Amino acid sequence: MPQKNPIRRRVFSILVGSAVVAAAWFMLRPTPMLVEVSKAARGSMRVTVDEDGETRAHDRFIVAAPIPGRLLRVAFEDGDEVRQNQIVAVIEPLPLNQQQREELLGRIAAAEASKRRAEARLDHAREDYDQTRRDRQRAEQLGRENVISAQALEQARNSELTSGQELQAAKFNVVAAESEVKVARAGLLGTGERAVATHPISLRSPIVGRVLRVAEKSERVVQAGTPIVALGDPTKIEIVTDVLSTDAVNIKPGAAAFLEGWGGDHPLQARVRLVEPAGFTKISALGVEEKRVNVIADFVDPPNGLGDGFRVETRIVTWEGSEVLKIPGSAAFREPNGWAVFVVDGGLARRRSIQVGHRNQLEIEVLGGLDAGQDVILHPQNQLRDGTRIRTR
Repeated sequence: MPQKNPIRRRVFSILVGSAVVAAAWFMLRPTPMLVEVSKAARGSMRVTVDEDGETRAHDRFIVAAPIPGRLLRVAFEDGDEVRQNQIVAVIEPLPLNQQQREELLGRIAAAEASKRRAEARLDHAREDYDQTRRDRQRAEQLGRENVISAQALEQARNSELTSGQELQAAKFNVVAAESEVKVARAGLLGTGERAVATHPISLRSPIVGRVLRVAEKSERVVQAGTPIVALGDPTKIEIVTDVLSTDAVNIKPGAAAFLEGWGGDHPLQARVRLVEPAGFTKISALGVEEKRVNVIADFVDPPNGLGDGFRVETRIVTWEGSEVLKIPGSAAFREPNGWAVFVVDGGLARRRSIQVGHRNQLEIEVLGGLDAGQDVILHPQNQLRDGTRIRTR
């Protein structure tokens, strides 16, 4: 009986062994990790400071009791129109003692000082407006000669517009200060030896506008300084948003702002007019003390229906760019020397260090380490390592 060829037996054994090893490797190999991916792409990007804000009348005036007395019932309701110098409340003065008289005289002196300060600010605002007007004229001439950029010309025009609004506000402040002086001096009617309730003090409106709120409606005895009526023009409103002081340093006057959550179906545009120079302490919802700063913005396209004290969601732009290489923020993670991502390379995850620029809540600007069109892994798990087999959703 012929013997089998030993070479054939050896080849057969090798093939069988290889098949067994391959089957074992196939059965024991790790299951590919399921991941979500997104592409690095170029496009526009915007960094914003997002906080809740509220609207308020640009020029708000509080009519208060100049002296202690009996306030007669206020006939106005919230929203009523008022004319300049129209009587909005009447107080019958009570006899004052010497101490109260001295306090009243001090209040008159303070009102006169406030008037002089308002007049000085008016002169300053008028000079600033004249200067910005001249700067705008020069900028337009340079713009026609293509010496300066369109952005510089727009900033000059915006500065003139802002200075004009400040000048108008300064004029209103002078009118209000003059009214405060008149009200304070009127309090002397009830301080003489014959002071009786037959000489009522009329509190008049310093502006043409509307009644925003009646603080004291019913007849009663009030103390000096008690707010009675708040006046303003609800068609001239601004937006005040308190932000963290660490965010306020990145906000500049003239920055664009977008208002959402105000009740309409589209965001409203606004522009930052002022970042207040002084901060204040506010307790957060978690009970943490925060240093915050008020940012004042003016509407670019004011809508109908918004009035004083309405809530809005403010997004203030601190930086924006076009054709920016960006990735979702959930794809990047910190490493000892910076930032990194996992990219998809032939079914494997590859760790890649990147250089990042600006960041917002959703996206990160990539300055280096990635090319447009590359797939990056979103929400990388702790088990993900360089070279891990993956399967995309």
